[in-house]
This record gives sequence, structure tokens and C-alpha cells, in this order.
Amino acid sequence: MTPRYVDLHARGELRARAEAARRALADCALCPRLCHVDRFETSDGHCRTGARPMVSSHGPHFGEEAPLVGRGGSGTIFFTSCNLHCVFCQNWDISHQRLGSPVTERELGAMMLDLQARGCHNINLVTPSHMVAQLLAGLVHAVEGGLSIPLVYNTGGYDLVSSLRWLDGVVDIYMPDIKFLDGDAAARYLGAPDYPEIARAAVKEMHRQVGDLVLDEYGVATGGLLVRHLVMPGDRAGTRAVMRFLAREISAETYINVMDQYRPCGDACRYPEIARAPSAPEFEAALEACRAESLRRLDHDVGRRYRWVVL
Repeated sequence: MTPRYVDLHARGELRARAEAARRALADCALCPRLCHVDRFETSDGHCRTGARPMVSSHGPHFGEEAPLVGRGGSGTIFFTSCNLHCVFCQNWDISHQRLGSPVTERELGAMMLDLQARGCHNINLVTPSHMVAQLLAGLVHAVEGGLSIPLVYNTGGYDLVSSLRWLDGVVDIYMPDIKFLDGDAAARYLGAPDYPEIARAAVKEMHRQVGDLVLDEYGVATGGLLVRHLVMPGDRAGTRAVMRFLAREISAETYINVMDQYRPCGDACRYPEIARAPSAPEFEAALEACRAESLRRLDHDVGRRYRWVVL
């Protein structure tokens, strides 16, 4: 299946969107932080990045969900920084300490082409919410160089619908986290009290654009929505509420990965209630919440071994 962005590029629409998004960096309101800084002149906005793409690393990744990994791996590009400030972030050096280097848009496109040449099944853009304009510009160069594999938007879920609409017809697979649907928890652990309403609206828009996850005959994803939810100790993530939202407001066919990999990273040890890993009974209760809400496509990891379960 040909990725949707190929047709957009042929019609000139991809370049037009990239140029419009780039102009918007002069008064940046591309993410919910609405900093309104000129990113051509300063990196003083919430994400602390300017107009150039910032990349921490890129390469094939075999630890993602099975439908992304296949045999060739998922071609990840880790963008530097983040528009969230999760106190428990497992990529603290990238998101908080901003470990990475500026690249040109052409170099970003070359990274995409390199991953395709290495046999990856997709281009997996990790933490892209503050880099929407840059990824569009890089994609133009990549498509001109022959890129033709699905594009994955791998996000913390803190995305504006207005920015996501620039990606309509561009992104093939959306992979958002839904971290919390409780404003107090989001304020305490993410520094974003509006995260619940922002994430709800974003996931609805993502599903409108791409629908439920579609797999090819080899079990590799070609398009659709894949949602991640990290189980936290003491049910701080409110798993049942997340599953109810997905089942009732998105689709009972939503592919959901319920993750048990939480560990107290970053500043988490400063918060006693999340300064431990979830217990086995807590994780099983999270899986039961999925079953109780009749979600039929459940993927969960135990020790980072992914398995496919149809309920």
C-alpha cells in the first residue's frame, strides 16, 4: 500500500503544508503550550528548541509493538526535547536535558531514507509534537528521494487538533500515549493540567484521520491508530477511565498496548506514591479494566516481550 503522503506530494500539497507550518514558527502556537515565541530568533519557548530540527538518535528499533517491528524493525527518529515534563520520563536525557544535535531539514529527510534502505517497515517519529513544521519539511526531501514506507507519529498525546490537521493525509499510523484523564494527576506529574481534554480531542482527531489499526498479511501495520497506556503504581494513571474513553468514544476495535514497564525514573523518587514499580496484581487489574470495557484488541508487554491477544 502506498503511503498517503506520496499522493499529497504529487499534488503539491505536502510542500504547501510544510511551508505554512514553517511560517507558523515565527509566532509558535503549534502545540498546546501556545508559547507564541519566534523560533527563528529564540529557543526560549516551552520546548526550548528553535526552527531547526533537533535529533537525538535514529536507527532500527526492535522493542516497539510487534505490528511496527515485523522483521526489519521500526525506523525510529528520536526528536530532542518534549512539550511535556513527565517527572517519571524514561528518556530524561533526551526530553529534559535535551541531549541531541540540530540538523538540516535535508539531513532529516536523509535519515528517513537511510532507515528505509536498512529495511525498516516504517518511519517512527518519536516525540514530534513540537517538531510538526520540521518533520513536514524533512518529509518533503525524503519523498523526493523515494521514501515510500508508512509514517508513524509517536506522541505523548499532548497535540493540538489544529496541528494534527496539517498531518491529515501525511501520517499513516498514529501512536499516542494516553497518560492520565485526571487533571490533578496531569498537573502533578506532567506539568499540564489541561492534558486530559487535549489528549481526548487529539485521539479523536487521529482516529478520524486514520481509523482502526490495519495489518497486512504478515501482521505488519500499514495504517490506523495504536494507543499506549502506561500502568502506574496505585492506579495513578486511572486505567479504567482511559479504557472506557477508548471503548465508548473512539472504537472497541482500538489497538491498545497496556505497558508494565513503569519504573521510577527521572524525578519520580521525589513523589513517594510513584516511587516504585506497579505490582503484578496492579498490572493484572489494569488488564481486567480493558476486558471490562470490552476492548477487543489488547497488546501487553511483560518484561518487554510483546504478544498479541484477541479477547
